[in-house]
Amino acid sequence: MNEIDNISDKILRVLQREGRISNLDLAAKAGLSPSACLRRVQELERRGVITGYRAVVDPAKMGIGFIAYVTVGLSQHTKSAQDAFERLMRAAPQVRECHNITGTIEYLLRVEVADLPAYKHFHTEYLGAFPHLNTITTMVVMASPKDMRG
Repeated sequence: MNEIDNISDKILRVLQREGRISNLDLAAKAGLSPSACLRRVQELERRGVITGYRAVVDPAKMGIGFIAYVTVGLSQHTKSAQDAFERLMRAAPQVRECHNITGTIEYLLRVEVADLPAYKHFHTEYLGAFPHLNTITTMVVMASPKDMRG
């Protein structure tokens, strides 16, 4: 199985929506026997197509009341500046996602904190302290009518 065939694709789509589905129910949805379905899932895990399973949590119940996407532009476009920034973001618990992107800026972050003062602290103490920072733009999430992150 070097490529994802239609059956494996169906299994993956179901697992992305229903990560806790039983193998028996997954097999029925994929049109396989339970043993064949389990072998497929194990093979997808072995190949690294399935990299893990996660719980999807309600941010508000975790004390998260402020979510923002933040674009960051660096003043130096060197590997060492990018490596330093990425290390800083990996160490910041407020940063749930950090993506190196194309365009006029280098990074897109998803930042989740308790409230606006907590974001201001992150903005000042983490981002503002980085020596190669050029621009920061913050876009506050007002609602998430669709969120398929797993």
